[in-house]
Amino acid sequence: MIAGVDEAGRGPVVGPLVIAVVAGDGEALRRLGVRDSKKLTPGAREALYWEVLRVAECVNYVVVEPHEVDRYASRGLLNALELDYTARLIELCPADVYYVDSPDVDADRYGSGLSFLTGRRVVALHKGEKVPQVAAASIVAKVVRDRLLEVVKREVGDFGSGYPSDRRTVEWLRAGLVPRECVRWSWGTVGKLFK
Repeated sequence: MIAGVDEAGRGPVVGPLVIAVVAGDGEALRRLGVRDSKKLTPGAREALYWEVLRVAECVNYVVVEPHEVDRYASRGLLNALELDYTARLIELCPADVYYVDSPDVDADRYGSGLSFLTGRRVVALHKGEKVPQVAAASIVAKVVRDRLLEVVKREVGDFGSGYPSDRRTVEWLRAGLVPRECVRWSWGTVGKLFK
């Protein structure tokens, strides 16, 4: 059994980080058309999400709220956050080997860290979405994150993508229109706005 792990929402200043694991038959997932979630439209991601749930042996995810991201990021430990939460997910989804899209520039170091923490065989790589299980995890993580952001947008209005490069997001942050608990206060964008 092969599993894949990927995340969505590492860079935004608004919203959670979501990390997902998917285990199952790579050929069945490939036939669905899974690939990097960034290369799919929201509608295509949503449709594939349900298909992944149907054919995968194991699907799980964790939502890391902004205050928890801040707790790690304020100490320069964003990779450690992903290591901790990914290790927890790996323990919940049995597989023979886990392919993980590495956030660390040194993929081998990241994979070794996960192997050490979990006692499992982990292969970390860049562009991990080439592995169908990782691509499926990418889709699950992105759909879950997008759904969570839509809930907030229904409450407060459209603040944009949530990324620091999005002018609309920055304007909404400056005006105090994004709920405080949805903001990553450790991000440089926020610090510049409220100096």
